[in-house]
Amino acid sequence: MPDSRAALQRLGVFIDPLQPSRFRGIRFLGSGVSVEADFPSGMGVGIRRTTLHRIMVERAFDAGVVMLWGTRVTGILPDRVVLGQQEIRCRWIIGADGEKSGVRRWAGLNVCRFDERRFGYRRHYHLRPWTEYMELYWGDACQIYVTPVGSEQVCVALISRDAHLRLDDALPQFPDLVQRLREAPAATIEQGGVSASRKLKAVCRDRIALIGDASGSIDAITGEGLCLAFRQAVALADALEAGSLSGYQAEHRRIVRRPAMMADLMLMLGNRAGLRRRALVALASRPDLFGNLLATHVGLLPLTYCVATAVNLGYQMLMM
Repeated sequence: MPDSRAALQRLGVFIDPLQPSRFRGIRFLGSGVSVEADFPSGMGVGIRRTTLHRIMVERAFDAGVVMLWGTRVTGILPDRVVLGQQEIRCRWIIGADGEKSGVRRWAGLNVCRFDERRFGYRRHYHLRPWTEYMELYWGDACQIYVTPVGSEQVCVALISRDAHLRLDDALPQFPDLVQRLREAPAATIEQGGVSASRKLKAVCRDRIALIGDASGSIDAITGEGLCLAFRQAVALADALEAGSLSGYQAEHRRIVRRPAMMADLMLMLGNRAGLRRRALVALASRPDLFGNLLATHVGLLPLTYCVATAVNLGYQMLMM
């Protein structure tokens, strides 16, 4: 989304905003209701993760990063990283090793304030995108996302609390989407992963810091996972340049606060069908409220607008 692209640009990574997989906003569909809003500034861009990885690796090489591909980290010490029989001395150790972080475990930073999981599955289809929006379909105990990732390809992703629920099982809840995908050949096999909501007690200790999913995460319902890592990278770089991690913990909490609030709101709607229907109907009647929520979501309005919009939305629902 636009805030993710802006965060990437601060790291010197540029995603072409004019490529054919761009999208102008978000559309919610559920309970026979459709409501949409445009991003207040900029465009979103759908991109395959493999393509993004390649662009980021090229930027890292340009910045002088040395990659030890295929080398497994087997442990850490206060001033070095252990790579099997080899040790590398270092001033800082950054755990950017994902949801199952070994660095987090070795550093004793595994203590959680909150830890909850959902499960995601995705498949790509050879199909021309039919809309300029990223679509979110709300179903019973699940959500399905449809995102353009090329001029002739879309990504369809399912998120739910049921580890056994697959795309083909969930799609019948969404007949309009089934109709669109009926003749579209699959471009990839279905793959899955964990969508964790995790808040750690601390993300740094001594000269060790965590970043990205290793440092905690927000449910994928917000689409903000990568953006969090990009923004945390800038904050961590500032801390390293200052020679102290003391400010990184507070800045990390500040960065996570807004998407965490939005995730709580969206998960509440996902868990309560009656409330969700009333909210979607209210948003359809007042699309300006949806626009305010989206602007807050991408960081162009302060969180106070989210609270005010939620109050206004609640009033609209009571008046229905």
